[in-house]
Amino acid sequence: MLQINEIFHSIQGEALATGRPCTFVRLTGCNLRCSWCDTEYAFHEGRPMTVGQVMAEVDSHGCSLVEVTGGEPLLQAESVLLMERLLESGREVLIETGGGVSIAAVPRGVGIILDIKCPGSGESESNLWNNLNLLPDGSQVKMVVRDHDDFSWAADRVRELGLTSRFNVFLAPVEGQCSPGDLAEWILESGLDVRLQIQLHKVLWPHLDRGV
Repeated sequence: MLQINEIFHSIQGEALATGRPCTFVRLTGCNLRCSWCDTEYAFHEGRPMTVGQVMAEVDSHGCSLVEVTGGEPLLQAESVLLMERLLESGREVLIETGGGVSIAAVPRGVGIILDIKCPGSGESESNLWNNLNLLPDGSQVKMVVRDHDDFSWAADRVRELGLTSRFNVFLAPVEGQCSPGDLAEWILESGLDVRLQIQLHKVLWPHLDRGV
C-alpha cells in the first residue's frame, strides 16, 4: 500500500520536460527538511492507495508523461512497483528524488531528476554522492540556489565532479530569496554549461500552492 499525497494533471514546470502536460503522483513523506521547501504539506498528509488504484487515477487523466515525486518517493518501497507498472503501460516515467536515498532500485527506463542539496538548504550533509555513480548518463541533476555562496558551492561541485560531461545540470533560484536575474548573471560569468531553471507552474498559477 502506498501513501499518496495527491495525484493531479498539470503542466510540467521544471527540467527537460518543462511545458509538457504531465500527471504527477506525489507520495507522502520526506527524510529531509530543506529550509526553502515549498511542499511541506507532503511530509505527513496523504491517503492509502494500492498500486492498482493509483494506476486507475493516472489512467483517468489520459496523459503519456507521468512524474513520481514527493516529498521523497523512494522512502516508500512500493514506489518501485508503481514505476514498473507505469513503464509497462507504455508511459514516459520520471522520478524526482532529493538525493538523500539510494536510487539503486529505480527501474531502468525511468528518467531520474536528482536534487543535490546546497548548503543553504540546511541538508547538504544528506547528499548521497554515490548516487552520481548510479545515475545513467543523460539524466537530470538539479541544484536549488539560495544565494551567491550556494552558487559558488554548486559551481565547485559541477567542475570537480564533471557533472555537465554526463548530465543535464539545472540551477534554480529559491523563490523570493534569490533573483533569477542574479543567478543568470552568475551562470554567465562562470562559463558553466548549465541551464537556468525557473518554475513555470508558479508563473502560470502564482496563487496556487497545490495541484500545479
